[in-house]
Amino acid sequence: MTEKWRLLALTGVTATVVYLLDLNPAINAVCTLIIGGNTVWACFAGPRRYGAQPRRAWRLVGWAGIIFLVGIIIRPFVTDAGLPLLADCCTIPGYILFCGFFVDLLRARQSVEWHTVLDGMIVCLAGGLASTLLLAVPAIRVPDRSDVVSALAGLYPLFDVVLLMLVLSLTFTARTWPPSLISMVVAMALLFVGDLGYAIVGASGHLYTTPLLDAPLLLAYTAFGVTPIHPSAVEMGRPARPPVPAWSGRRMVLLVPALATPFVLLLTIGDTTGHRVAIAVVGALVVSLLLVRAIAAVRAQASAQHFAEHQATHDILTGLPNRRMSATEIAGLLDRPSTTWVLVLGLDGFKYINETWGHDTGDRLVIEVGERLRDCAPAEVTVAALGGDEFLIAALGDRADADQLAAAVLGCFDQPFVVSDVELKISASLGIAFAEPGSPAGPEEMMRDADTAMYQAKSQGPGNTTFFDVSMHDQVRERIEMEVALRQAIVDEQLWVAYQPLIDIDTGRAIGAEALVRWAHPERGPISPAVFIPLAEDAGLIGMLGDWVRREALRQLGAWRADGTADDNFYLSINVSAKQLTVPTFPLVVSAELLEFGVPARCVALEMTETVMVDNSGTSARTVFELRELGVKLLIDDFGTGFSGLGYLRRFPVTGVKIDRSFVIGLGADEEAGEIVRAIVAMSQALRLSVIAEGVETRVQRDALASFGVVIGQGWLWGPAVAPAEFATAWHATGTAATIAAGLTERQR
Repeated sequence: MTEKWRLLALTGVTATVVYLLDLNPAINAVCTLIIGGNTVWACFAGPRRYGAQPRRAWRLVGWAGIIFLVGIIIRPFVTDAGLPLLADCCTIPGYILFCGFFVDLLRARQSVEWHTVLDGMIVCLAGGLASTLLLAVPAIRVPDRSDVVSALAGLYPLFDVVLLMLVLSLTFTARTWPPSLISMVVAMALLFVGDLGYAIVGASGHLYTTPLLDAPLLLAYTAFGVTPIHPSAVEMGRPARPPVPAWSGRRMVLLVPALATPFVLLLTIGDTTGHRVAIAVVGALVVSLLLVRAIAAVRAQASAQHFAEHQATHDILTGLPNRRMSATEIAGLLDRPSTTWVLVLGLDGFKYINETWGHDTGDRLVIEVGERLRDCAPAEVTVAALGGDEFLIAALGDRADADQLAAAVLGCFDQPFVVSDVELKISASLGIAFAEPGSPAGPEEMMRDADTAMYQAKSQGPGNTTFFDVSMHDQVRERIEMEVALRQAIVDEQLWVAYQPLIDIDTGRAIGAEALVRWAHPERGPISPAVFIPLAEDAGLIGMLGDWVRREALRQLGAWRADGTADDNFYLSINVSAKQLTVPTFPLVVSAELLEFGVPARCVALEMTETVMVDNSGTSARTVFELRELGVKLLIDDFGTGFSGLGYLRRFPVTGVKIDRSFVIGLGADEEAGEIVRAIVAMSQALRLSVIAEGVETRVQRDALASFGVVIGQGWLWGPAVAPAEFATAWHATGTAATIAAGLTERQR
């Protein structure tokens, strides 16, 4: 449908040319029906196809198209029959529906403001005065014709002025002019030209003279049809940018002619008392509206300035003072002869809440936390929001006062938060810094130190409180150095990929491997993934790290397939982060790498966490479906530790689950762990999903898994993750799990 707008435009122009040839009335009627029918179809089909919003607006424009079409078709016939008012009975409701269409779009763009309404009233008054005196009044004086018909013939340009004003108001909030908006502006301009032509002819005593009068109207109808059928129609109802300022040059282009109209008319046709009275009344109304507009603009400017000042010093989400305001408040406290305390609070597990329940729920939770903190803190205490999930509290007092305040703050989290019908039980970590009277520490230093202490508290577990001491600066420096080193390690290829076998429990044969990243620091030696992977997540490097691991693993698998180490039944499992799945082009990158290294998609499994399935952003969901369409396997890693359930598994195209090692460890000793694993296996089998158990270390665990129906296992029972050459030697030589395990274990000694 994306190219049908071109066909509609070409058809409309062609039909208009044929219409102008005036071959005979029947052909003219057919041309009109072709143009009108295409436009009406476009008005209903286009918005439905592209999901253009708001729906009511597009339904209104569809019905307006039908009514206009009826009016155009019957006008020549009813005019010849002496009943031209019947055509107007169709056309005028069409104008009303059109006005409703534009008003709904303006509301959707959140751009219906007082000065916009006043501008419309000023332009309409001026246009109405000109249409009445120049067109409607002369038309009424035509003998042997209904006064109503004559007046309407002269007032149609006024209707068009109203519509043109509304469509131009849309342009005031458009960052760019998409094709749909351009075609609508063109349609309104052509409609004005066509109706103006009819009005001029009507003022001279005629209602219809030549097909040339219909050319602008037919072309307007064609342009009108392009608007909904073009893909850019979806942008018509979207807020794009703040409206054009009240006294901008673009608005003056509309206002200046409207303000000048009464004076021009007074000089040109103000030769009768009636004309002068009408001009004076309308002129007075226009000036009055202009004064009201000026007063409203001044008030709006003052309100906007106050709002901007508030936004500059307050957090948008919670309404609490922000970091900038906090620094000012702390500076005032430091000038007083008492100890100043600064507490920085961070929510524990907030990232997990965002990933599980969505950012909207996370934002609502932050608002609720802010309200509780404001309620529990004394009135003289500063409570501020630092952004994200962090809050700041500043106060004066001794150590006992600080302890009491910290206890009160942590007490705010004793009761769960109910957000979006979800009950969330969370905790918070506190970092506290203090400055004695006369201390050289400034507001920024105090906030930094309290923030450092808060992260130290988080590292000790949820719900902890830590007081800052200078040794923490060394820890922060250490963390920063590690971040820099990790970034450099990715570039300098200090990282390498180890491979741990995936074993068919029944046959003992390795059917694949999981790619696991390792880091050998040139000075510090091997660094545990438990250390540098969380570091990569916090530093925003997880995407870069994941891309490097995936590419290296696919390269290795391609090499193994080329030298015969791996056959078509061998697959490689690679971890992907939630961050990577939010990149819309991720499936294209994976597809290109599969082609580059000659790896079939069926020989690759991508492991993702459960949180991906409950991500509300939509981008991750689309990415997952597109990856599955490539043919790769999709596995849920650490299954059973999050919130995914039957509903999520049915909605997403996953092919298997990996039972978290925390459930496997208890097999043979913990009856509850066995029941959980049994339930996971039963659910997975019902959904035809493969089941992999990770963390298998003993034969008892292996036997229990086999009795539950688990087919694939992974763990130290069969061998650790080793370098690719070491893995290839064991796999290529035997292909059996027992020998692989023996070989790998021997090499580990």
